[in-house]
Amino acid sequence: MPIDTGTARVERDPDHPDRVTLHVNGVPSSALDLDDPGFLAFEYMQQMAAVLAGLPAGPLRVLHLGAAGCALARHVEHERPDSRQLGVDVDARLLELVRSWFALPRAPRLRLRADDAGHALASLAPGSFDVVVRDVFAGDRTPDHLADAGFAAAAHRALRPGGVLLANCADRPPLLLARREVGHLAEAFGDDALAEGRLGVVAEHAILKGRRYGNVVLVAVRATPAEDAGRDAPGVDLDDAALARRLRSLPVPARLLAGAELARFAGG
Repeated sequence: MPIDTGTARVERDPDHPDRVTLHVNGVPSSALDLDDPGFLAFEYMQQMAAVLAGLPAGPLRVLHLGAAGCALARHVEHERPDSRQLGVDVDARLLELVRSWFALPRAPRLRLRADDAGHALASLAPGSFDVVVRDVFAGDRTPDHLADAGFAAAAHRALRPGGVLLANCADRPPLLLARREVGHLAEAFGDDALAEGRLGVVAEHAILKGRRYGNVVLVAVRATPAEDAGRDAPGVDLDDAALARRLRSLPVPARLLAGAELARFAGG
């Protein structure tokens, strides 16, 4: 099926007829279960969901940069009804198709916007979202303007106090892209972000050890001012033992590096 940026097709799983994979320009982009909106097939999305599960109960305001088939947005709506989400994708035709193909939540629960992710992020009012998800690729990597210091600063600005950035970084040994982004996030989210445990990276062990190409989830939490602590700021504790257990119990176990471990990772 022609789309603005190339082609899209939906492939059914022969063993699970309700499960489909959306391919964009021949690359798997989203996987959904049409009967189970909580289903997530991609390992990095399962890792993101494990982090989101650490946020206080209740609806969230979530920005998805790189919406594609909106698998994670469906999951959030399933787990946290009445959330307000915005999915941004550069391909307007693709957004029209996924609306018609998949049972996506309707506006205002999920709004879809055709725009460049960087432009959309810059246009937002400060503190607009509890969560910002970046899952944007050109080929096998994130476009440079969505992985630089400017992006990190814009994401920080868009988050409310205690808000969480989840960024999917596809990288190969020695994980130079992920290490560089950790540096940008440390600068944007504050000099004490690393020491306070507000930055983290999540991946399976083999990827963190630099043994193969794969997805690294970068996590950054905006600081909560002392006067707002204990109010309704979202917040997530990256040092929480329950988070570590959720990551270990995934179909493909993952781990989170934070604090001193992350400092060593970032330093190479």
